[in-house]
Amino acid sequence: MTGYTEIEDLAAAHRLAVFGGFHLAPEDGLPGFGTLLMFGPAEPGFWAHMTAQPEWRDGLPDPIDRWSKRILGGIARTSGGRAIHPSDGPPYPPFFRWALRTGRAWSSPVTLLVHDQAGLMLSYRGAVAVPGRVDLPMPPGTSPCKTCADQPCRTACPAGALTAGGYDLATCHDYLDSGPGSACLSSGCAVRRACPISRAYGRLAEQSEYHMRQFHT
Repeated sequence: MTGYTEIEDLAAAHRLAVFGGFHLAPEDGLPGFGTLLMFGPAEPGFWAHMTAQPEWRDGLPDPIDRWSKRILGGIARTSGGRAIHPSDGPPYPPFFRWALRTGRAWSSPVTLLVHDQAGLMLSYRGAVAVPGRVDLPMPPGTSPCKTCADQPCRTACPAGALTAGGYDLATCHDYLDSGPGSACLSSGCAVRRACPISRAYGRLAEQSEYHMRQFHT
C-alpha cells in the first residue's frame, strides 16, 4: 500500500499539497477504498508551474481542470486509487462536506471554507481515494477563525455581497461590472484577500485574476 509520505512526494513534484484526508466509511459510497486525500495548490510556486504546462499552452478550454485530471489520475494509478474531481458529475462529489471531515478546513464567518494553510484562498484540485487506512500525520485541528480577533472577512466585501448571512451572487456580479469592481477582478475577491492566513499563503494576484475572470464570464 502506498503511504502518505509517498503520495505527498508525488503531489509535491507537481506543486500540489495534501490539504487533508480522512478514513472512509461504507456510507461514503467508495467501496474498496479506505482513505480519501484532498489536494490543493502548493504555494508559493504553483502558478509558475501551472502556466508552463502543456494544457495551459494548447489553447483548449479548461486548462487547469485538464491538468488536474492528468496529474491526479497519475497519482491515483501509482497508488492503486481513484481520482475524483469537483467537476465530476452530476451528481457532483461532496467536496465541501469532505473538506470539513479532514479536520483542516472549516466553515468561515462568511460561509466560505477556510483552511489552516490556504485560508480563504482554499481551492481543491481534486481528491484521490486509496486502498487501506493510510496513516494521516496531522490530527484534526481547530478553526483559525476562533482565534482571529478582528475577523476582517466579515466586512471586507465592498459590495456587501459576501457576509455572515450568505452569498448574494447577483450583487457580486453587478459590482464586478462596475468601475470599482475592477480591483476584485484584477487582484481577487476582497473577502478572500482579507483573511490573515490567505495573505501568508503566497498565491499570486495573477492566479486570482484568472479565476475571477473565469467566474465572471
